[in-house]
Amino acid sequence: MRDGAFDQEEDVTENKCADEGDADPFVLPARQHPVDRPDPAMVRILDEQGHLTEHPSFPVDLSDDDLVKALEMMVMTRRLDVEATALQRHGELGLWPPLLGQEATQAGAWLALGGEDQVFPTYREQGLAHAMGVSLADILGAWDGTSHCGWDTVTTHFSAYPVMIGSGTLHAVGYAMGIQRDVEAGGAPAAVLDFHGDGAMSEGDTNEAYVFAASMNAPVVFVCVNNQWAISEPTKVQSPSSLFRRAIGFGIPAVQVDGNDVMAMTAVLRSALDHARSGKGPVFVEAWTFRMGAHTTTDDPARYRTAEEESTWGKTDPIIRLRIYLQDRGVIDQAWLDGLAEREEAFGAEVRAAVHENAAPVMAELMSDVYAEPTPDVLADAEEIASWEEDK
Repeated sequence: MRDGAFDQEEDVTENKCADEGDADPFVLPARQHPVDRPDPAMVRILDEQGHLTEHPSFPVDLSDDDLVKALEMMVMTRRLDVEATALQRHGELGLWPPLLGQEATQAGAWLALGGEDQVFPTYREQGLAHAMGVSLADILGAWDGTSHCGWDTVTTHFSAYPVMIGSGTLHAVGYAMGIQRDVEAGGAPAAVLDFHGDGAMSEGDTNEAYVFAASMNAPVVFVCVNNQWAISEPTKVQSPSSLFRRAIGFGIPAVQVDGNDVMAMTAVLRSALDHARSGKGPVFVEAWTFRMGAHTTTDDPARYRTAEEESTWGKTDPIIRLRIYLQDRGVIDQAWLDGLAEREEAFGAEVRAAVHENAAPVMAELMSDVYAEPTPDVLADAEEIASWEEDK
């Protein structure tokens, strides 16, 4: 990793007042780039054909074993998504937010995170949740209505899913400010990795989070997973220029990375998290990817985008490009892939079985973890709910 990859330079752009007689003093600078095309500065290390290139600011420090683990994680993440989508169609889940095509953003984060770092996810980081120790039953329990958050967010370092768009950004910054105080008291350095989507950048909560993070120099890395669609709204409806450029206006160093390139995601996030942990403040990372499936299982993307668009993005599949790279170098062979297919089938069976591990919740008990110490109002509500259940 190159030191200072996210250090802000002084006088990055030269500020000049328009000379008298200029045609239009309010023309946007030439460096602005359309939001619906990858920025020329986008970091890419492994291309769609599996060819590797070096990046001067973000060198790859991954062993072959790391890459094999990343490939297997992405395959299992995709299988979890396929199985959970089917479970919802069968009526065993109330809802499911598909993640097809976004596996590399999660595998890259998994490889980049430190042991003390905390993740604040969107509702789509299911593969990362499982890799960080959240059980399949607990993941599915959030979507079958049996629990709010069934896992220990401290032990797993994986926070609860936020359903309100953009709300997790404020939680993440608040947690990061808490880390600052822990470090001042002698605690170990750590950082927060916050995921949000492109649509969340239009939310007030998210923009307030950027303000607090920059003003307080909070150790947080924002990962904007730009999957091109905020439900049925394309990014060009929300912004005329690349999303990562907007973060610079808040005083946050920012970069766009190919979100379907697990090597680039890992290299950039490792550098960003190191930057945040070292006390240098927040970083914004735009992961340029595509939501191959629906927004949720209540959505029909065929109503607002074309099969041609999906086909084009399908050629950038993060699993295929890493598999090609590892096969071409002889790191894996067909025998290994056959074994992976067997493990994938067994994992699919585990997912299908896990949904039956969740018992119907006792409603009053759901109030027990609202606060660390229940307040009088919460206790009164729990008693009312318990009484109501007894009378049913």
